[in-house]
Amino acid sequence: MPAERRPRLVVYTRVYPNRAQPGLGLFVRERMRRVAEHLDLVVVAPVPWFPFQGLLGRLRPHSRPADVPHVEEQDGIRVHHPRFFCIPGLLKWTDGFFQALGSLPLMRRLQRTFDYDLIDAHFVYPDGVAARWLGRWLDRPYTITLRGSLSRFEDKGAERRQIHRAMSEAAHVFSVADALRQDAIAWGQAPDHVQVVGNGVDLQRFYPEDRAESRHRLGLPREGPLLVSVGGLTERKGFHRVIAVLHDLLRRHPDLHFAIAGGASPEGNNEAELRRQVAELELDDRVHFLGQVPPEELRHVYSAGDLFVLATRFEGWANVFLEASACGLPIVTTRVGGNAEVVPSERVGLLVPYGDAAALREAIDQALSRDWDREAILAHAQANAWQTRIPQLVTAFQAVHDGKAPATVPTPSSGKS
Repeated sequence: MPAERRPRLVVYTRVYPNRAQPGLGLFVRERMRRVAEHLDLVVVAPVPWFPFQGLLGRLRPHSRPADVPHVEEQDGIRVHHPRFFCIPGLLKWTDGFFQALGSLPLMRRLQRTFDYDLIDAHFVYPDGVAARWLGRWLDRPYTITLRGSLSRFEDKGAERRQIHRAMSEAAHVFSVADALRQDAIAWGQAPDHVQVVGNGVDLQRFYPEDRAESRHRLGLPREGPLLVSVGGLTERKGFHRVIAVLHDLLRRHPDLHFAIAGGASPEGNNEAELRRQVAELELDDRVHFLGQVPPEELRHVYSAGDLFVLATRFEGWANVFLEASACGLPIVTTRVGGNAEVVPSERVGLLVPYGDAAALREAIDQALSRDWDREAILAHAQANAWQTRIPQLVTAFQAVHDGKAPATVPTPSSGKS
């Protein structure tokens, strides 16, 4: 009997690292480069383009870098960056169509040279909508991975209709968290059409380092409790909310410091506002901006700290929590999106209501005063290693390729510790 043919994939997403934006979409690359160990794939990561791009770059230097290569190789995977027409801030309901149109010549060429079987889109809009157009034009099935909130499209009728159609016509829908799966079901998707496959953590990259050495390496104070946070410097991540409660915390923890690792992202860059807030609160000697730290160095950020804090407005599945856990660090974060799935018990961290400054302050105070079971935290990370995720994805892709319905019972997305 002939061996079963493995499906060939085009991973399709705007959010993927490139030479000009090395920190963009690392969570997508980490997931799919492991799938590439089992299935052949190429990546198509479209880049928005506008005739007055040069002017836009001067006004908003981090929004659309001009020096993204048209093709590059990352971890042995070919990554293509076709351009597509996109008006900044206007007619956003057209982004899915124009993204598909801009990708079409390349996708046709890949049909001839790579003969792919499946388009695997990440983020439902505009990527999933564009994948629907491409699937129709090229007669290829597509999947969608839900990674961000659907609620932001609730009042956008044009986008909502496109999203519903794209999810409904997809061969299969993945979700990185059950909270997102429930959103999709509320939008009318059948429960057996959406499968939870959470992200994982790379235990070969994230593990505890010596605390004192890590602080010395980063130029941080050797003594005193240290809060750490990692992420793009945008309003959504909530660094300003942590800074706002530092004065009160200093009364209980007079040697407390706060280190932030991150820089500009496509969502924006509010570093200037954060620095202004720090100056106004006279916390210049307490808040440390580490800038963009390379992924291979991030374990030193986590290892330097006593507590990981992220007062975020929304997350689908934030890998930073698992990375912190893999370095033995407890967590304080907000009960939004999939956070309760990544931080599933008080043995791992504490959850607070979003926007409740008093609850945030009290949780940080409690966490700093608590004797944490570091072995339980490390065990939680080990239960969520990438090795537990990838077989589920590969099996589902194979089922789609074979014309079968993948197993869609919601997968437990976190190791209960």
